[in-house]
Amino acid sequence: MFLWVALLMSHCFWGLSGAAAAEQSSELERIEKCGTRCSQGLHCRTKPGAWFPPPCQDPAQGLNSSSVFANISLSTVMSCEGKQKCSLHLQIKTAVHLTESIHGVSICAVTAGMMSNCQVFTFTKASRGRMSGRKVEVENNCFDISPSQRVQVTVKTVPSYCGVTWTSTYEAPGCINKDLRQHVPECITGKLSYDVKPERKELSVRVTERLEDYDYFLRLCLNDFICKGTGAETKIKKGDPVMSATLPYSRPLPCLCIEGWSLLTDAPRVQVCPFKDRLEELWFGINFDPLEETLSWEPECQVSAVVALCQKREDGVCLDLPHASQKVSREKITFAKVDPHPQLCMKFTAGPQSWVKCPFADATFKAWEVVVTRQQGQEDVKMLSRITATFSVGQCVKSEGSTGCQITDTHTMHVEKNKPVDFKLEGEMCNSCLVVKRLDVKFAATVIHCLEQCQSSSPRSAGFSSRASLDWTWVVVPASVCLSGIIIITLLLNLLLTVYQRRKQNVNGGCISEKQIDPAFDCVVPYYQLNLLSMEGSSYLIHPSVGTMRRPT
Repeated sequence: MFLWVALLMSHCFWGLSGAAAAEQSSELERIEKCGTRCSQGLHCRTKPGAWFPPPCQDPAQGLNSSSVFANISLSTVMSCEGKQKCSLHLQIKTAVHLTESIHGVSICAVTAGMMSNCQVFTFTKASRGRMSGRKVEVENNCFDISPSQRVQVTVKTVPSYCGVTWTSTYEAPGCINKDLRQHVPECITGKLSYDVKPERKELSVRVTERLEDYDYFLRLCLNDFICKGTGAETKIKKGDPVMSATLPYSRPLPCLCIEGWSLLTDAPRVQVCPFKDRLEELWFGINFDPLEETLSWEPECQVSAVVALCQKREDGVCLDLPHASQKVSREKITFAKVDPHPQLCMKFTAGPQSWVKCPFADATFKAWEVVVTRQQGQEDVKMLSRITATFSVGQCVKSEGSTGCQITDTHTMHVEKNKPVDFKLEGEMCNSCLVVKRLDVKFAATVIHCLEQCQSSSPRSAGFSSRASLDWTWVVVPASVCLSGIIIITLLLNLLLTVYQRRKQNVNGGCISEKQIDPAFDCVVPYYQLNLLSMEGSSYLIHPSVGTMRRPT
């Protein structure tokens, strides 16, 4: 157990030591000022190189590059006037096997787009005599360079001998180096941190480790080949103790970045992108031209994705249409001759993820539709199109226990604008469906429209009879109820009328007995009624049960 603890502690110790060494190795050598140093006993004189150096001379026998130059090294050193005012210099160390024919060394440094910078280091005659035949060293660190700059270095002898030359290319460390980011103005960008406030659509940005004694600028931009600004720049004064700002944004796009820089000529800029993983924000802005029947989409950010047209099923799965996919990076993509059907969608695939957008799902305009109406218990199926189009129409029947539909008949149908066309259906209607697809476009969904299922597996006529009986039931039942009500009301009125007449007869003297022998008289008529009848020129008798009058026999 003790051995395992010891090994673990030693591993941690060496790990920390290695990390510290790596951190230390990133620091550059410091110099107070640049200069030239030669080996002890060798006196050097420095002068700038000539604009037009003399041509090279033929070397003495045995004099070549390998015999003259040895252990030439290039490195970067830093000189500082303050914590954030450091500059970079190229340090060149060369070892030369000194002979009587070598009077000095010429070193030239050339950078892209700049003229050659040459320095000549000559040795005094007395010191050459003393050091002849020995290996001497010459060191110079007065060549100014910039971060990440490529320099071509050439070392020659003085005088210049043909073929006795050493050449190499060196690249200075870049601003990725922590030492440069903290001390070289060209690399000090500032450090940005942020908080996202989605409810307000704001970014609260804080700036640290910025370049002192300079104002600082912040902005939002869309990062592409260049970062295109989306609004005004926000300035933070150099004396501001808070060093923060609030930036509003409209949409959390993955290429939306915060950019910051100091108010310095050619100042480097730093960028952070808070929404770089929000790819789902890109799949908007789908446009459809109804005249050209063209579906298009253009990404707002550069993205590597595949865009395809697909047909969405009822279970939510979107099946790709054949030959309907395109790769996209930054350019606009277009699908020509597209049928704008609600089931037609666009599928965006980036890496392992996919997103489906259906631009016609909520549209009020439908190019065409299958319209079903019911008349006298039968279904009337029509095709209605708001544009002139050609369709492929197939009839199929669903089998029991299966969701599939086997097509039994297919024909072509031409439909004029706003002129409904009847479907000529053949065979049984039970469990039958229509398979419809536009033929005059390049990309269209195959739509299955199923008719109302029958209650049983009877043939078509039986199905229609069943539906007809059901429809007649809705007519007969209410009619029977109404007729029964009329009969009941009539009986009640007749009963009330009979009672009323009986009471009236009792008031006027009553009727004779129903056992009256003489059938010529049914009732005794009061005197005033007989007078009234006789005044009219006729004689009538009133029957008490029905309230009618008849002439006596």
